[in-house]
Amino acid sequence: RIENSTNRQVTFSKRRAGILKKAREIGVLCDAEVGVVIFSSAGKLSDYCTPKTTLSRILEKYQTNSGKILWDEKHKSLSAEIDRVKKENDNMQIELRHMKGEDLNSLQPKELIAIEEALNNGQTNLRDKMMDHWRMHKRNEKMLEDEHKMLAFRVHQQDVELSGGIRELELGYHHDDRDFAAQMPFTFRVQPSHPNLQQEK
Repeated sequence: RIENSTNRQVTFSKRRAGILKKAREIGVLCDAEVGVVIFSSAGKLSDYCTPKTTLSRILEKYQTNSGKILWDEKHKSLSAEIDRVKKENDNMQIELRHMKGEDLNSLQPKELIAIEEALNNGQTNLRDKMMDHWRMHKRNEKMLEDEHKMLAFRVHQQDVELSGGIRELELGYHHDDRDFAAQMPFTFRVQPSHPNLQQEK
């Protein structure tokens, strides 16, 4: 073990590059299936696998040929579930292409009828959904119209009340003028036919 951490890291990087290079070379020159997994002292992963295979397939081959069990039952079950989900996803992708009208030549008449029924049901559901949205839009429109009428009525009421108040003020003002004139002494009243009071006779 190299004690100096800097020298150890430099050596690790050089040797790792060398191992991965040799793995690629033996895979190309000898048509071998090679998988390399390296973890540094800090836990950093470096790996390589020949392009024509995968690391999981190499490990499965290793398990089969060596007799060593790499996966427990839990991992086997998880792997089977992943495969099932992948297969289900592939089937759904195929069904989606069929719904789009693609890759129909390989289908039997029964399958085509099922697709037609599914499309008709989808069209019916879509039409019902659109009608629901239309009804909701009409309800909202009616509510807004009623609210607008109510606001217009209230504004009209306020205008009427305001106009009535102004008339009352005007009537009260003229009435007060007459009362005030009636209370004035006779000598201070100005007669309409009297000439200018400032003019000398």
